[in-house]
Amino acid sequence: MNNRPLIGINMDLRASVKSRTPHSLTPTGYYDALLTAGALPIMIPPFTRESDMLPILDRLDGVVLTGGDDLDPRKMGLAPHPSVNVMCERRELSDRLLCKLIQQEKVPTLGIGLGMQELNVVAGGGLFVHLPEDLPKCIPHFDPHGGAHRHTVVMRPKTRLAEIYGPGEIRVSSYHHMGVRKLAQPFRISALAPDGLIEAYEGKDPSWWVVGVQWHPENEGHISLDMQLIEAFVEASVGFRSAPTLSRVG
Repeated sequence: MNNRPLIGINMDLRASVKSRTPHSLTPTGYYDALLTAGALPIMIPPFTRESDMLPILDRLDGVVLTGGDDLDPRKMGLAPHPSVNVMCERRELSDRLLCKLIQQEKVPTLGIGLGMQELNVVAGGGLFVHLPEDLPKCIPHFDPHGGAHRHTVVMRPKTRLAEIYGPGEIRVSSYHHMGVRKLAQPFRISALAPDGLIEAYEGKDPSWWVVGVQWHPENEGHISLDMQLIEAFVEASVGFRSAPTLSRVG
């Protein structure tokens, strides 16, 4: 690829403990998958000021919103739950800022796992806090012992994901106990689990390439089926910053 897009990856944050200072980290699967698809990954630290975040975003052709621990239910007006493993507050503040700026600037975006949930919440959607209780008849969406878990998802016809994967169903890597309860207005459903849970969405605005998936395409060792989505995202990101725009907000 002659024009390799610069793709930002938001970093996770681990708080200090007795023997460790705070540090940021990124699972290797995200940047290895992007490299395989022909992009150049750029790590985005958990900055919480727009004046620090925006100059980075203005140089990127796309952003991957990564997985991680849970959003704080209290910040969504919901009750705490013992199943929730709340992320570091600084990461949540940073991710919410990044999601706001991504939507504002229409940067090509792939939201994965937590990243898909965050973007939906910031855009005005809502979440189930714990699927086994909120949807008692739902299929398992995670292995309670922490192992790999896969289930099917069904593509909605005439969507971006149906174009990428083809019609019908695929099996995906899944480990989440939260899920999309209310889909934000900018998005439409792309794929559903057999129990009806929203497993993927995409943008309605044709000028903004955005897809959110609840599963983890970066985790499967570059299996061709899992790479199709990442390759499509990278292709959509090529030349984003060199394309003419009416104006920049910010």
